[in-house]
This record gives sequence, structure tokens and C-alpha cells, in this order.
Amino acid sequence: MKTEGLTPVRKSGKVILVGNPNVGKSVVFGYLTGRYVTVSNYPGTTVEVTRGEVRDRGTVCEIIDTPGVYSLLPMSEDERVTRDILMAEPGSRVIQVADAKNMRRSLMITLQLAEMGIPLVIAVNMADEARDRGVMPRIDQLEKKIGVPAIPTVAVRKKGVDRLMGMLDLATTPNVGISYGEKIESAVSRMESLIPETSPVGRRALAIMLLCGDDSLTQWLAENVTAERVSEMNVTRNRLEEETGGEIAYRINQIRLQWIDSLLEDLGEEAGVAEGGGWAQVFGRVSMDPFYGVPIFLFVLFLAYEFVGVFGAKILVDFLEAGLFGKAIIPGASWIVNQAIPWPLARDFLIGPYGMISMALSYAIAIVLPIVGTFFWGFGILEDSGYLPRLAVMVDRIFKKIGCNGKAVLPMILGLGCDTMATLTTRILETRKERIIVTLLLALGIPCSAQLGVILGMLGNVGPAATITWVAILVAVILAVGFLASRVIPGESSDFILEIPPIRWPRLGNLAVKTMARIEWYLREAVPLFILGTLILFVADRIGWLLWLQKAAEPLVVGVLDLPPKTAEAFLIGFLRRDYGAAGLFDMARAGLLTNLQVVVSLVTITLFIPCIANFLVIVKEHGGKVAAGMALFIFPLAVLVGALVNICARKLGITF
Repeated sequence: MKTEGLTPVRKSGKVILVGNPNVGKSVVFGYLTGRYVTVSNYPGTTVEVTRGEVRDRGTVCEIIDTPGVYSLLPMSEDERVTRDILMAEPGSRVIQVADAKNMRRSLMITLQLAEMGIPLVIAVNMADEARDRGVMPRIDQLEKKIGVPAIPTVAVRKKGVDRLMGMLDLATTPNVGISYGEKIESAVSRMESLIPETSPVGRRALAIMLLCGDDSLTQWLAENVTAERVSEMNVTRNRLEEETGGEIAYRINQIRLQWIDSLLEDLGEEAGVAEGGGWAQVFGRVSMDPFYGVPIFLFVLFLAYEFVGVFGAKILVDFLEAGLFGKAIIPGASWIVNQAIPWPLARDFLIGPYGMISMALSYAIAIVLPIVGTFFWGFGILEDSGYLPRLAVMVDRIFKKIGCNGKAVLPMILGLGCDTMATLTTRILETRKERIIVTLLLALGIPCSAQLGVILGMLGNVGPAATITWVAILVAVILAVGFLASRVIPGESSDFILEIPPIRWPRLGNLAVKTMARIEWYLREAVPLFILGTLILFVADRIGWLLWLQKAAEPLVVGVLDLPPKTAEAFLIGFLRRDYGAAGLFDMARAGLLTNLQVVVSLVTITLFIPCIANFLVIVKEHGGKVAAGMALFIFPLAVLVGALVNICARKLGITF
């Protein structure tokens, strides 16, 4: 084999991207690596970490894109994961992506990285917007004051990002030092003496974290520090709490901010033109206004529904399901299977009613993929434009009532596209309590777009009163269950801290990269669950469980809900596929087997019914079997109870719709 002319490739360590949320880390990552390579949960968490590789001058560097953080003293799972990565990768270099418009918050991370003793390069991102606003810091002074390389970048336009890898050779630990006062410094020194010299990051940083009450370091202490030293650490911290009145973390934070404010005064700002009242700034302010923001939200919701609910869930689904799969793939696969496989059981396994090709792949690719694909594209537009954080601010007060905050609106909106994918996106919420509440509400009362289209078609034939009643009941149930769940489910809700970026035009290239990355994530995370769910249904059908369940449900459907026996089949199919269950009811209504009142009762019940099997499996994956089973056991009787109450109240009041 000839090897002349080939450049040997050497591994050159790891580079960790660190920064606040919404500062452009993922854009920098995408530029450096060319694409998203590996996205996986950090061990023991639901937080995703993205890894890729970049080739630079004959070497290969692994790039790790960490979750956005406001502090390296963890207050959320995202912050703990970022801190843990820094501890788990000693010897790595850091590219800190800072927001040129908000250096005060970015320098808080720089200061903590300095105390950790980690070499870094600073990418002062969104420099164009900072210059337009007249707040761009002087980069030469920044480098001089803290002693690390700093590069102005505009990541979305690929300006300055190409210089980052070359500057890593000059990465150094920031030359900063802060005194926290005699009492705290004495306690820090005592803590440092008790921490092993082999600690993965600077002992001063660990000492300060422990004094501030960082319980997430408990496991590390148990593995690396003797019990006697841990006991001494607790004594040191308790003594300092008595001396400071228990405000250690607050005092340290205030001293850091004072130091940062002094530094920023010394840095000064580049000469620039202060921002005026352009349309983007005006729209950004108006979209959060309690009065004007509502019609803007409704208009955005209408556009999103037209794009996802009509173009994605109808036009693209019809093309793929009825056209590509219905006329080409499934008939072709059926012909091949019938010709090549002589065993009926094997043929049914592939192309039968619960076949891997005819149901699992058809459902995952022809029905769900176009819905989530268009949603991801539209979601990316809202995300990159800067509107989503404003929407979260708008609805924060409502979601506070159910133990969450405004961020919960994002998975709830995604649920109107696909509850399965929306359940996965609850990972953006900080606490386990919030994730469980939103997952419960998604499984309970948010119809996916495929089901929603069938339901609205049925209600349209009954009349506007039926539609209003259906919507009102769903909203009331969601709010009531959310309110009660926030009181019953243990844990605390997180504070609502959200970066409000400027309104800007999304860039096509960035949208394409993010959408493809999320689709890849969907194919890897969700499609195997559709295959597993179909396999379970195939086995259940073969051994007669499905027929038994249908017969067992008929007395409940007839006696409690006052619906025809055939409705039990629609509810059972609704667990397999939500839209198929609604479609079964649609066929019954069209055949005259349901009265208008029975239409409303059946639609309320099937909307509140237990989640489809794919969504149920995702809940198991995210929260465990006990939580998933508990949700199903709560939702099923609640759906039947609400349906029965609607039927009883309507009959007593003489309402027939």
C-alpha cells in the first residue's frame, strides 16, 4: 500500500464549548464539526450532550457542546452536567462562547473557569449586534485584563469562527484573582487543604462550591475524600455559615459581580452607533406586551397550524401514506414477501395488520416523520427568530399555576404535532417535577395533529357548540389536573430564567442543520419504539389479548358512557394509534351509529384516553415503568369519569347538540 503524501492524523485532546444559553454555542459547534455527530444523554441524566470531531492541521480534536449555563455552581441538571464534564475531562481546553451584548453574565462563567484552572479561548459572539447597539467591549483590553485570547465572532455568518481552533494553542488560564474577604478566604484555604491535590479541577473552585452548599459533589467526595476529611469540611462550612448568617453563596456572587462591573468599566466599549427603534426591536417589545402580544401569538399559532397541521399532517402525510407507501412500498413489499416467504406467520409479521413494514415503518415514516419534520422546521424558525422566549414570558404566569414556568409551553406546542416527540423535549425543563407534570398533561389532554384533524372534522359536522364544549372541557381538565399535580408530585419548581435574544431573521443554513439533527434524533430515538410497540401488538393479537380486551371493555363503554358496543374497538385502537381510534369514531358517526351527544362524549373520552403505545414507551424511557404505569392508571379512569359526567350532565340539562 502506498502511503506517500498522506498526512498522519493525530489525536489532540478534547475541546469543550461552554457558555450561557442562547449565545451561539451550537452554531459554533456546527461550523467546527460540519455536522452533529453524536447526541446522547449524559450518564444518569436526561440532559443531552453533543460530540463531534474537527480536523485541524493534521490532528483530530473531539468537540463537546455542553448545555447552556448561567453558573458552574449547579442550580439545575443542565448546569450540573456542564460542571461534571469539565471535571471528567481534565486536560481539556475550553472555548467559551460569550454574548458580546451581555458580557456581565458571560464573565461570571469566565471567572469560575479561572478558579477551576482551565485554559480557554473566548469567542465574543454576536459582535455585529453589540456594535449596532454601541455596547461592543474592546477586545484588546479584554485580552489584556484577563490574559486569554479573545476573538470577536458572528457565528451565524461564520465570521471569526475559523480562527478559534488556531487560537487554542494559545489557550491559557485566565489571570484573575478575587478576594472574598478574610472570613471566606480563611474557610476556602481550610477546604483546599482537605481536597486531594489530584482533584480534576482547581482545588479553590471545589472549595468554593462546597462552601456554597453544592450537594451534587457528594458522590465525588465519597469516592475521593476520606470520611474524616468530609466531616472536617462540614464543620468548616457550618462555622462559616454561623459567621456570615448563612449567606455564603450570595456574598460570593455579589463580590464576583462587583469585580466584573469594575472590569467592564476598565474595558470600555468600541465606538459604534447606538441602537434605534428598528422594526425588529419594536416587534420584540410588542410581542411580550400583555395586550398586543395575544393577537401576535394567535397569528403565529395559526401560521404554525397551517404549516404543520395542514401542510405536514395532511398534504405530506397523504402523499407519503396514501401515495408512496400505499401505492408503491407496501404493495411492492407484499409482492416480494408473498413470493419469497412461504410461512403465513412470517408474512403477517412483515405486512399484516400489525406488520413491521405495513404498520411500524408506515406509521413512523409516512405519518409521524412529515409531522415532526415540518414542526422541527417551524420550531427552528421560531427559535432562531427570537420569538419563542417571548412566548414563554407571555404564558409564564399561567404555567406557574400548575407548578411549571413559561418554558413548558414549548413541549406543549410540540404535542400538537406529536406527543411522542413532545415527551422527549420535556428535557428542556430544569426539574424532574416539571418534566413529570408536563409529560402527564401531554399524555392526558393534548391531541396530536393526526388525531386533531379527525376530531375537528367530526365536530365540524355536529356544530360550533360541540367544538366549544370539547375545547372548554379539555382546557378545564388540563388546568385542574396540572394544579393538583403541582401540589401532589414531590419536588420543587425552577425559577424562570430565560435569555431574551434580539429578533432576527433566521438563516436557511442554520435551520437546515438543526432540523436534520433533530430528524436524526427522531429516527434514532422514536422509530425503534414504534417497531417495539408494533411487535407487542402483533404478539397480543396472535394470542388473543386484543380481542379479549375489546370484549372486556364493552360493558364499561355501554354501561358507563352510554355508547354503542362497537365504540370499544375504537378506544382500543386509539391506544395503538390515536388517529386510528378517532377515525373509527368518525366512521361510526358517518354511518349514523352515534348521536351528536355521543359524538361529543366519545371524543372527550378518546382525547383524554391513555397515550398511544409509542408515547407510553417514551414515558417509560424517560421516567421509568412505575411513573408510566401510574400515569396510565390515573388517566384511564379519569377519561371514563369525565366522559360519563359529560353524558350525565348533558342529558339532565336536555343538551343534545
